[in-house]
Amino acid sequence: MSTPRKMLIDGELGGAAGAEDESYDFDLFVIGAGSGGVRAARTSSGFGAKVAICELPFNPISSEVNGGIGGTCVIRGCVPKKILVYGAQFGGEFEDARNFGWELSDRIDFNWKKLLHNKTQEIVRLNGVYKRLLSNAGVTIFEGEGKVVSANKVELIQPDGLKKQYSTKHILIATGGRAQRVNIPGQELAITSDEALSLDEQPKHAVVLGAGYIAVEFASIWRGMGAEVDLVYRKELPLRGFDDEMRAVVAKNLEGRGIRLHPGKNIQELSKTEEGIRVLTDHGDVIVADTVLFATGRAPNTKRLNLQAVGVELDKAGAIKVDEYSRTTIPSIWAVGDVTNRLNLTPVALLEGTCFSKTVFGGQPTKPDHSNVPSAVFCIPPLSVVGLSEQQAVDQGKNDILVFTSTFNPMKNTISGRQEKTVMKLIVDSETDKVLGASMCGPDAPEIMQGLAVAVKAGATKAQFDSTVGIHPSAAEEFVTMRTLTRRVAAGKPKTNLLFNIPDILVEFFCFIVNFIMLYVKFIHFVVSLLVAML
Repeated sequence: MSTPRKMLIDGELGGAAGAEDESYDFDLFVIGAGSGGVRAARTSSGFGAKVAICELPFNPISSEVNGGIGGTCVIRGCVPKKILVYGAQFGGEFEDARNFGWELSDRIDFNWKKLLHNKTQEIVRLNGVYKRLLSNAGVTIFEGEGKVVSANKVELIQPDGLKKQYSTKHILIATGGRAQRVNIPGQELAITSDEALSLDEQPKHAVVLGAGYIAVEFASIWRGMGAEVDLVYRKELPLRGFDDEMRAVVAKNLEGRGIRLHPGKNIQELSKTEEGIRVLTDHGDVIVADTVLFATGRAPNTKRLNLQAVGVELDKAGAIKVDEYSRTTIPSIWAVGDVTNRLNLTPVALLEGTCFSKTVFGGQPTKPDHSNVPSAVFCIPPLSVVGLSEQQAVDQGKNDILVFTSTFNPMKNTISGRQEKTVMKLIVDSETDKVLGASMCGPDAPEIMQGLAVAVKAGATKAQFDSTVGIHPSAAEEFVTMRTLTRRVAAGKPKTNLLFNIPDILVEFFCFIVNFIMLYVKFIHFVVSLLVAML
């Protein structure tokens, strides 16, 4: 006899599953076996639910008929990208090593195919790990494409074309997102991040279109491996949505590593020539490269799910609309992860999947908390943040904001000679002393920020940061030794010119001088006019 399960019945938390549930093949059917879907399936099964999950056949490059258990993060996202980042970092490490006494030859060979082979071996291994995790949790795994037929029925299209239908008490959509191409002439000549992780040949000259995570990360990867890289983006700075001051630091570091930046520009057309791919920008610039990457965003993967036909509402971008508990407009259908376009990060999908299972099968209605989520951009060196940026704090806060910054040359760079500063920043509420946000651009930033995220999430104050003893010598100790205020920003005040880090008092002083000069000029003009009139 199966263990009684606590389930949501008709929108209310009920007791043990009754006879009504016996008419269904499953308590839960999950479409999509990425991070969020796998977590939800395993934890729901752990609460005693009868769970099935479906996923497309494995392939490193996704399509409408290919996917793989593990999803984007494991197969064509975070994991393989980080492996390539590790590989790219060695380029700079070899340069730095010489001043630490390492006698290296001028030519150090890099074997792209070997790295790609080892990367693929690792994601194949992880694909197997995820399958075992599901099987060991008692989850039934189906290979094929899942579609919603009704509020309680899913159709599975197997790789051989055979269709089967299964009834289920609840349906969870966790199909993630998919890389997009820009609709311009010659778009077929470009690649997306999927293909970028599986290229047969190492790029010698790459043009990257975009300014988000993926764009700056691949620019860093390819440059670190010795390629020429041009980064084209429409705004003044990369990484829209991050703190402006830190964005400027990243841009400076990218240039310092030899990446050519093209701010305020867009690609207008691609064409094939004997020399390679001809890239034409909207400013008339022409760049010839062998690889062009479109890194201009991802779209929710909902087109083939038949959701709107059964009443599930989507937004303009195609993302599934959900409430605070991840429930769609159909009570028995739920959605987590990037397909909802809330906060598109793997750990957030894991959080949402866990909260879903607690809510539906654990008798613990739980809303995923999307506040103070740490994140990292694995450019070289990396950027990592948690909490509010300076701009967000000013816009959202009722009190003045205190900004503490530290810019320094890392100890390693004092010997290597690399001209690359580490920058750290804390945002503090002037009345409560609560640390509202932290950011860092420099080596090991993500490792340091994960620890700080606990403090920010717990509501730590600046005084508590200051009273913490640092680890010496380390970069991390700077976060507990920033005593001098950089600037104070009034609540709701338009943001200052953070690109050049000009404190408010200097801006006000400059404005005073300008006004004084204007008054002085007017006075001289009056005196001259008076003298002329008297003569």
